[in-house]
Amino acid sequence: MILLRIITIFPLVLFVNLFMGRRAIGEMPVFDFLIILALGSVVGADIADPDIKHFPTAFAILAIGFLQKCFSIGVIKWPWFGKLVTFEPLIVIYKGKLIYRQLNKVKYSMDNILQMLREEQIFDVEQVDLAILEANGKLSIMEKAGATSKSSVAYPIVREGRLDANVLAALQIKELEVLEMIEPHNIPLSDIFLATINDNRELHISKYYEEDHQQLPPVYH
Repeated sequence: MILLRIITIFPLVLFVNLFMGRRAIGEMPVFDFLIILALGSVVGADIADPDIKHFPTAFAILAIGFLQKCFSIGVIKWPWFGKLVTFEPLIVIYKGKLIYRQLNKVKYSMDNILQMLREEQIFDVEQVDLAILEANGKLSIMEKAGATSKSSVAYPIVREGRLDANVLAALQIKELEVLEMIEPHNIPLSDIFLATINDNRELHISKYYEEDHQQLPPVYH
């Protein structure tokens, strides 16, 4: 009985997925992800419990697929609707500096962004002219002119207003040296969101609030 349910229900699920259209799991908007969860729940319940009637389950699967199709058409036809039900893309790095208020909106840490940069073979925030956190959670990156993968690695020596003693010890840099490097910038340590130093001993600072980050370039879906 269960085998018969599997044989009959899976072709229907395949048909509904083909009807909804091709889209990678990693590129799914929130609503599409909910649709997949709903389909999985309905199909799983139908297979696991022989007491559940088969035809209402098939109707539910078709209804879910039709709902997703209507939703996709609505997002395309009415952009304002799409903005209501999906995440907005956000600029998280601008002109080589992390934007704290943008990260705070989506509850991303600096480590999340630094990891995503490393996955793209970028080891220094200063190399990035613009980085956009897309609705699907991926990071779109535009490097600065002249930036290459051969550029030196940058090490975070100040995180959220505090010196990172472990990094300083590994680099054999004294805390006093760092404070002396920061002093010409006239920035209190508590105002620094992230400060990195590269192999050439060049210091780059991202403050919690940057003046040129008040008006960022517009980004659309």
